[in-house]
Amino acid sequence: ASPLALWDICPLFKGVGWGMIIISGLVCIYYNIILTWVIYYLVLSFAARVPWDSCDNDFNTCNCTETRIEEHLRNLTEQLMPNFTWPANPRCNSSTPLHVNYSQTSSNEFWRYSVLKQSDGIDNLGSIHWGLLLSLIGAWLLIFACLCKGVKSVGKVVYVTATSPYLFLAILMVRNCMLPGSWEGIRFYITPVWSKLANLEIWHEAALQVFFALGPAWGGLITMSSFNKFKNNCYRDAIVVPIVNCLTSIFGGFVIFAVVGFMAHKTGKEVSDVVDKGPGLVFVAYPEAIAQMPVAPLWAILFFLMLITIGLDSQFGMFETMTSSFVDEFPRYLRKYKTPFVGLMCMVEFLLGLPLITQGGIYIFTIFDWFIGTFALCIIALFELIVICYVYGIHRFRADIELMLGYKPGHYWTVMWCGVTPLALVLILISIAANFTNPVLENYKFPPGSIAFGWLIGSISIIIIPVVAVYRIYKVGKGSLLERIRYLLRPSTDWGPPKDTLYNMRMGKLDNIVTSQTQPMLPIYPGSCSVPEGSAAPGTSDVIIKDPIVD
Repeated sequence: ASPLALWDICPLFKGVGWGMIIISGLVCIYYNIILTWVIYYLVLSFAARVPWDSCDNDFNTCNCTETRIEEHLRNLTEQLMPNFTWPANPRCNSSTPLHVNYSQTSSNEFWRYSVLKQSDGIDNLGSIHWGLLLSLIGAWLLIFACLCKGVKSVGKVVYVTATSPYLFLAILMVRNCMLPGSWEGIRFYITPVWSKLANLEIWHEAALQVFFALGPAWGGLITMSSFNKFKNNCYRDAIVVPIVNCLTSIFGGFVIFAVVGFMAHKTGKEVSDVVDKGPGLVFVAYPEAIAQMPVAPLWAILFFLMLITIGLDSQFGMFETMTSSFVDEFPRYLRKYKTPFVGLMCMVEFLLGLPLITQGGIYIFTIFDWFIGTFALCIIALFELIVICYVYGIHRFRADIELMLGYKPGHYWTVMWCGVTPLALVLILISIAANFTNPVLENYKFPPGSIAFGWLIGSISIIIIPVVAVYRIYKVGKGSLLERIRYLLRPSTDWGPPKDTLYNMRMGKLDNIVTSQTQPMLPIYPGSCSVPEGSAAPGTSDVIIKDPIVD
């Protein structure tokens, strides 16, 4: 099942399901670009020395300084000659003295001039980077190979991709803690700054991190959980998965900040000055630290393999959400051709990602990242809560869970679903609106056209909700406008588990069985507008089922 099938619970809001699919599809485009960069770094790490550890490459400029030289220069200038200037890069035919410029380290120039080949703006896309093109092809071939058979193939791959990151993290943690200055980074990581709790922007950033880490409102959780057995303990999963996820993120923070402390020690900076955000931390700061380690290629390979396994898991969920939704919506045309359809979608996403591997691709990437995963996710999550709690009914929802678990979730969850979480989402949306700024990439100012494009791609997943609602009202065909809306606010007759499963589940908990004449079996799922009480089970006589859940 997919996010579209879920909205049989309230057909008027099926556009929310389409919004989830659109967000997943758009994020798949630029998320795979991250995997493309990782693959590019990984391939180049299979060498005697990593290519970003020196300034003697063809792509380096005269402003490039190596971290090793920076360290010695800093010690020299601070202790002996405070007014000394270091000679110009020996590669350059220039006698101009070079003052140390920490923003132009060898890893920074490798990222900017070798990986991105960054142009001067979004209006100058330039040419395609052929090395990244091959990496992008490899990334999508990997996705296709893992998902071509749907959940059957991805289930086997996840055994590797879900467990191997812990092995890589453990190895890197031990190595990083042995580096000089690593404990300063860890101390910075675990020391709270209580004053920041009063900053609303911190809270909405934390909330967005939860959306990206746990995946609510993306549709992936719905898609993957639909493959579980009906009696699967979803209550346990809803507790264990977030705890494991958060603990993993905390553990990963120790690994990263140990290296950040090492870099602060090497460059003589404060830890807070070394910390970067966005791609810079993963593709500049960490590789720079790796370059200073003995046997640097080995640690680079382990690090980028870990990133690939982590990234694949997220990509699997989003891509499977998109493809399964189309297959479920158009089964007559697509179900028999699932593998070719997956291949077609990989090709479409690959073509849409080509502009992001041009020389101006980093600017498009920033636009995607800035606008897609912010307010739209919060609005979709808010719609989910409102529809389930107040339209479908929280009592029905708790009864549905009781069918699966044998007991209803406690009132704590009712309070959270109906009150606390919607209120928190509203506050987050207000914070996003109040603190919103135009996208930022270093000192580059994005032109108005690119910002308008960002708002368009960021809003399309929300615009689709009223569009689908109007279309479904029109398709009803009969009755007044109010009657059509009331009809579409009720669950459809397809809502719920298979009827034989539902019947068997309920036969174990019926308390009221009385004798009567034989009647044909009809659907008895709670909330369905065609659900009469008193329907008999198929193949039985003299039995009337009185539905205790509806009662």
